[in-house]
Amino acid sequence: MTKKVKKPSNKPKPRVHKDLQGLDITIDQFGEIKANMNIEKLNEFLDKNVDDKKLAERDDYDDLKKGEIKKKK
Repeated sequence: MTKKVKKPSNKPKPRVHKDLQGLDITIDQFGEIKANMNIEKLNEFLDKNVDDKKLAERDDYDDLKKGEIKKKK
C-alpha cells in the first residue's frame, strides 16, 4: 500500500499583532512545539502585553509589571 500524501490546507492565516507578523507555531507528532520565531522574543512580547492572573493578587504587582523590583537570587 502507498501512503496518502496530505495536501497543504488552504486555510487563511489568522490575524496577529504587528510585532508577531510571520509567526507560525506547530506541534509535531512527538508533542514538541515548533516555531519559526525565537521563543525569547515570544516571551518578551507576552510579558509586555498579557497580564499574569496569578501575580495580579500580589501587592507589588504594579511594580513588578513596570520592572522596578528585581528578582531575588
